[in-house]
Amino acid sequence: MLSRLAWLGLEVKYLEPARTFYEDTLRMTARDEDENECVLAAGDTDLVLRRPTSVPRGGLHTHFAFSIPAGEYDDWWGRLEDEYDLDEAQFGPAKSLYLYDPDGNCVELGQQDVEGPGIDGIFEVVLEVEDLERAESFYTELGFETVDTSGDRTRVRMNGPMALELWEPHLGIADARGGVHVDLGFETSEPTAALEAVSDRVTQVNQVEDERVVVRDPDGHVLTFATNP
Repeated sequence: MLSRLAWLGLEVKYLEPARTFYEDTLRMTARDEDENECVLAAGDTDLVLRRPTSVPRGGLHTHFAFSIPAGEYDDWWGRLEDEYDLDEAQFGPAKSLYLYDPDGNCVELGQQDVEGPGIDGIFEVVLEVEDLERAESFYTELGFETVDTSGDRTRVRMNGPMALELWEPHLGIADARGGVHVDLGFETSEPTAALEAVSDRVTQVNQVEDERVVVRDPDGHVLTFATNP
């Protein structure tokens, strides 16, 4: 139903230090910018940095993961370790490093099968939810599939256009937290069909058009379904 993650929106208090972190430290390229928003390229996904001047605001303390080519991992670690207190985790044959941006978002750089060079996509986003069963059911209706659940039922991992982790409030790897009021944009061939699948579960419908639908999920995350985001 949802074919691609088109964007992830983050709230930033001050645009300049946030833009500098992603452009200079993580070597991302800005696609567009004005006084209140900066859009950077993460492969074919947009990372949107947004000052809190309107709604949707963008996510706070969001944990998300950038894809990097496996062979670049050691170079990234060497570049970042002197300035940042890095954490590391191993997932099967793949490694990930973790650091924090100026606004307290936990940024993961993980080895993935991508071309690069550098950051080439967003492969995971973590949302904080109040009721795990309710959130899991909601995203199942949108086509996500549960692939892993923590033993204490505080975390669910789902596969879809990207990996979606749903966390009841807790600290994860690198003391990361799930994001609140996160802004996610998805590409789909049928935006109104996506709305119909969850129409009885959304807390708010902000916009309904043939090519664009904007809703809020049960935990207040803003979801856009669009044919051409």
